[in-house]
Amino acid sequence: MPGQQGAIRLFRLLGIDVFLHWSWFVVAVLELQSRSGEYASPVWNVLEYLALFLIVLLHEFGHSLACRQTGGSAEHIVLWPLGGVAYVNPPQRPGATLWSLAAGPLVNVALVPILLGLGWAGARLGWSRTHPDLLGLVHAVFFVNVVILIFNLLPVYPLDGGKILRSLLWFAIGKARSLLAATLVGFLGVLGLGWLAFRLESGWLGILTVFVALNCWNGFKQARALLELARLPRRSGLRCPSCGVAPPAGAVWGCAQCKRPFDPFETRCPWCGDEPGGARCVDCGAFSPLAAWGGAGEGPPPRAGG
Repeated sequence: MPGQQGAIRLFRLLGIDVFLHWSWFVVAVLELQSRSGEYASPVWNVLEYLALFLIVLLHEFGHSLACRQTGGSAEHIVLWPLGGVAYVNPPQRPGATLWSLAAGPLVNVALVPILLGLGWAGARLGWSRTHPDLLGLVHAVFFVNVVILIFNLLPVYPLDGGKILRSLLWFAIGKARSLLAATLVGFLGVLGLGWLAFRLESGWLGILTVFVALNCWNGFKQARALLELARLPRRSGLRCPSCGVAPPAGAVWGCAQCKRPFDPFETRCPWCGDEPGGARCVDCGAFSPLAAWGGAGEGPPPRAGG
């Protein structure tokens, strides 16, 4: 996924930093050249491309603001040639993640009647004769918005549709199994996208398919790790101050200094001697001082539930 490295900070809005990856400019030149004959002036091509990324930006702000409504954090957005990425961290509950994910496509849904109305008004006012480029721009932006909406709702992990499917399954089968199921469905979707890219001879769709496949594979590995984590025994007498779930007993935390695994509830890091200041909950992701987790319990830790 694109990060802040190699990206230019554009502005800060509502406490969210917006970055633009350097590769955006390269692709912008290629795209503008490929559509140079669509308008009477290249200025309209530039406006069309900027409108595309404005739609993407609104979509990502939808994710970010919805995440904050659930009590999560959302601090930056990165725009790049394949769209945009909102770095959000909602509370690890299915309802919170579902709303954070669904809000992005809902922005595109809200834009549909607005763009339809604008196109209808332009047709009634005779823009096809007086302002043909403007009407063509409205039609192009409407088409792009619908394509973004449909594509993002495909049930292919890690697209919004695949993550929404995971959140819905989370209610019924839990955090780990829902991610595993969503990634398995995602692999089928990757095959479909690959076939479509081949049939259409689309290089961009092929690149996007590879990107989706890699992230789907990472999600599959994460699901397997979560399943292994769920099988570990849990410590009695200790509870996460944020979500109330007991921590697992085992070396599943990485040392802040040497990055090697150890159990901060047992000892300081046996590899480098670093004293942990706290621990991050493996269930909700919240970081808390060790003292806030409570005292150690008696007897062997109980087994974690499925």
